[in-house]
Amino acid sequence: MAHVHLQDHAHDHACCGSAACAPSPAAHDHDHAHGDSGNHGRLAGALLLAIAAEAIGYVVPDTLPWRGLGLAVAAVAIALAGFDVYKAGLRALRRGRLNIDALMTVAVTGAFAIGQWPEAAMVMALYAIAEAIEARAVGRARNAIQKLLDLAPDVASLRQADGTWASVPVSAVAVGARLRVKPGERVPLDGIVREGRSSVDQAPVTGESIPVDKTLGDAVFAGTINASGTIEVEVTAPASDSTLTRIIHAVEQAQATRAPTQGFVERFAAVYTPAVFAIALAVALLGPWLAGWSWLAAIYKALVLLVIACPCALVISTPVSIVSGLAAAARRGILIKGGIHLEEARKLKAVALDKTGTLTEGKPRLVEWAVLEPDAPIARRARIEHLAAALASHSDHPVSRAIAAGLAPNSVEARGFVALGGRGVEAEVEGARYVLGNHRLIEERGQCSAALEVRLATHEQAGRTVTMLASEERVLALFAVADTLKPHAREAVQALRALGIAPVLLSGDNQATASAIAAEAGIADARGNLLPQDKLDAIEALQKEHGPTAMSGDGINDAPALARADIGIAMGAAGTDIAMEAADIVVMNDDLRRIAETVTLSRATHAVLWQNIVLALGIKGVFLLLAVAGSATMWMAVFADMGASLLVVANGLRLLRKGGRD
Repeated sequence: MAHVHLQDHAHDHACCGSAACAPSPAAHDHDHAHGDSGNHGRLAGALLLAIAAEAIGYVVPDTLPWRGLGLAVAAVAIALAGFDVYKAGLRALRRGRLNIDALMTVAVTGAFAIGQWPEAAMVMALYAIAEAIEARAVGRARNAIQKLLDLAPDVASLRQADGTWASVPVSAVAVGARLRVKPGERVPLDGIVREGRSSVDQAPVTGESIPVDKTLGDAVFAGTINASGTIEVEVTAPASDSTLTRIIHAVEQAQATRAPTQGFVERFAAVYTPAVFAIALAVALLGPWLAGWSWLAAIYKALVLLVIACPCALVISTPVSIVSGLAAAARRGILIKGGIHLEEARKLKAVALDKTGTLTEGKPRLVEWAVLEPDAPIARRARIEHLAAALASHSDHPVSRAIAAGLAPNSVEARGFVALGGRGVEAEVEGARYVLGNHRLIEERGQCSAALEVRLATHEQAGRTVTMLASEERVLALFAVADTLKPHAREAVQALRALGIAPVLLSGDNQATASAIAAEAGIADARGNLLPQDKLDAIEALQKEHGPTAMSGDGINDAPALARADIGIAMGAAGTDIAMEAADIVVMNDDLRRIAETVTLSRATHAVLWQNIVLALGIKGVFLLLAVAGSATMWMAVFADMGASLLVVANGLRLLRKGGRD
């Protein structure tokens, strides 16, 4: 598949002193080469030499030859551990930017200048090692998304003009081409099954744990696994626009929309770092006058403050947590289009649910049928069933198709088929005329009775569409068709209630149908007969009544409401492109339970964000006080700063565990 560039959500030291703290190539002063696995030996050598420098400083006499040896050992340790950091720090200082590299460069240079060369070496060695560990830890969050890139194969089996098959790069496959996917292979591109049938493991894209049966006309996604039979797929999207690629792009772009907590942290860091730098300068210049310190002691305390100054743990805590949350959602088949939507979902107080395709399957099915002739023998019932199937099979109306699909194949032949606009169909079978039509048609034929009206009313109150088979003399049978509730709809509604969120049904169907479906799903508030503008008005009313409100839908008529809601949630498997574009979150497998899972994940992400903020600021505050009091050494400051970074990274990565599948 076409590879997509992933933004570097890892630790960007340059952001510590920038105004917006936004990751960018220009802001990234070095490539963290010292964090690569190939540099482990160099870092180990730097640490050993730093320890040797400390030992020389404590053990050997303070004479020129030994002092020179100690200086040389410390210089080599600094060169091994911090050469990249030192160069980046000098570049940052030339640009007037106070990032962590600049602060480390000033601190190490100052420590060396005032004779604290063993500590300078130890500071740089510890910093470089902590950087390497942190870079590896942060990489886990990126890898959770990066792995998606490897799901789709690079080549596809393409049918040639002469009917043969050839392996070609997926980037060269055009829309409309025919591909062959054998059992065990991954689907290379999005498409429609045109030949064969199989079961497909869609877990990588939709999060579904059970393989889905695919037959003629069914859609398949790039990156999913063909589990059983060989299928031929007509390509519907190029590699650059597959569902999988769009997921990657959406997760990449999520950081462009800053979450509220992330924006707060970055604004705070932009003010905090220069402020502490100013305090350090004041300590160095005023300490000897106000506190009676020696100039060397004052400068040393100022250098320790500089090491502590950059709030790297604070700045990194938010992107790592957000990206981990987005990755966890993607593993569940939930595509969240921005960090702001992930964090804001926790505030939801109401969720408006569309009926067709969202709460229900979106496909009418025959749920009940009955022969109206009392005590009809089995042969007569079979005859009536075949008559109804014969008439239904001649119509393209969704209700007729549902009836034909729900009955046994007809063994009779219908002739003289006539479509009765808005009423039903009529045909001749073995010399007799029959109609398959709605309530209105039967009334026009004068074939309704009081008993039949009662039965019809019962079905209509349950939200069913009733069609009747009638001969020229009487009604023979009735067929109730309904859009059935999705298997987990009731469970999903209960999960929303458990989170304190009010579910509301918004439907364009009549009120009786809407109320019946709502009652079946466990929803108390059902509103029917709604046009797109009515749904939009209903969202605004719910926002005033409950507060933050989400809208979940899948059709073009849902797009205005999806856009107006605080969070729009589109059902991706059956949803229209317009609905998915208007939505903030796309549930790829149409499982309504994912809505409650999104809210739960949002609450967990928010909790982790604030845990990290408190942790980072708490550690920072303690060591700032210790530094001013003279109880914190420089290497302790580095250890505390980088330790805090590693702690918040590890805490943020806990969110990835919430991405496990059912």
